[in-house]
Amino acid sequence: MLTTQIEEPLRETSRHPSRKDAGWWISYLSLRENAFAAPVVKHQAERNQIVVDTGVYSKIRHPMYAGAALVMIGVPLWLESYAATLLSLIPISTLLVRIFIEEQFLRRELNGYYAYTKRVPYRLIPHRW
Repeated sequence: MLTTQIEEPLRETSRHPSRKDAGWWISYLSLRENAFAAPVVKHQAERNQIVVDTGVYSKIRHPMYAGAALVMIGVPLWLESYAATLLSLIPISTLLVRIFIEEQFLRRELNGYYAYTKRVPYRLIPHRW
């Protein structure tokens, strides 16, 4: 009986792509497209860093963060933990702060980033923000 109670929700949720799956996919695409992605914001002059504006980066400027936010919301929803879903807003808000800091740095240090922000106006959500 316990096995049935556990298997049934898993079987049901595994049939449909979820926010967490979309988040992992977007993060994967952003890492595949951007060889300069790093956990620390820095200008990689020694690697001849350029602005990446192809693939998912042609739609939003921070697809890896968008994917991470979807995972942060999607996993607790998948687990049906609504309290954890609300708490996921805390790390997501820190991502938003990081985006502002990162963009100031990239505009100052990376040639072509300002023009990129004009071509791709959306930071995290296409056609929204």
